[in-house]
Amino acid sequence: MDLRPYLDELERFADGQLSEAEQEAFELRLAQDEKLNAAYEEYEQFTADLRWVAGHETLQHRLRNLDKRLDERQVALTNMQTRTTAPRIRWGLVAAVVALVLSFGLWLLSRPRPLNSEETWTRYYVPDPGLTEVAAQATKSPLLIDAMRQYRAGHYPAALHSMRRVSAATVADDTLLYYTGVVLLRHEEAGAARNYLTRASQQPASALAGKARYHLAMAQWRTGQLPQARTNLEAVATDPQNPYQLHAQQVLRAKVLLPRD
Repeated sequence: MDLRPYLDELERFADGQLSEAEQEAFELRLAQDEKLNAAYEEYEQFTADLRWVAGHETLQHRLRNLDKRLDERQVALTNMQTRTTAPRIRWGLVAAVVALVLSFGLWLLSRPRPLNSEETWTRYYVPDPGLTEVAAQATKSPLLIDAMRQYRAGHYPAALHSMRRVSAATVADDTLLYYTGVVLLRHEEAGAARNYLTRASQQPASALAGKARYHLAMAQWRTGQLPQARTNLEAVATDPQNPYQLHAQQVLRAKVLLPRD
């Protein structure tokens, strides 16, 4: 999707540079404008991918330093060889051994490193953005409004504390189950999140059931239940009404849920 028409305001929104009035107006548009909402989700995924790629800058820096040290060592050996004649063969062998050792080290550093399970899960998981301010206000539940504000700000313990105090009499069951589950998942409590997301995915005629199934699959993956996670992702991947369809297809294509030998 072409993000350029929306990039400036998406960046300002993500960086918290909008005034309160601008933020409320933007969130209202986000709830009503499907293209803007899709651009926002694409932007979130794009920035998540960038954070993952940025993690490799340290490796690149080490490789550059190793190249520099290799060049310096070669220059030093060359100068030494010009100053001595008798041990020329010996130093030639030393240079060859050093070059071989450093080349092997360079190969070890530069070869592709398989991602561990933590990195893989983080790379593919697409978190729920949470209710917008407008949508949260529409519930008329102060605790849910506060929970969503804390969640969007990344304060997951505080969000979870508010979610657990929300009365089931004031918020629909599917909403309460779903958002408690996604907050728990972001709070690194995938086991507890599974219970809420399982119930949310089974709510009859709930608009959140499909989304809950995606997050349930990711919680199952997180806790090592790979067959169950794969089954749920396959269901999401074949559901054109599910907003996570493409993300589920991406995980399945990557074959990261297959058991390792």
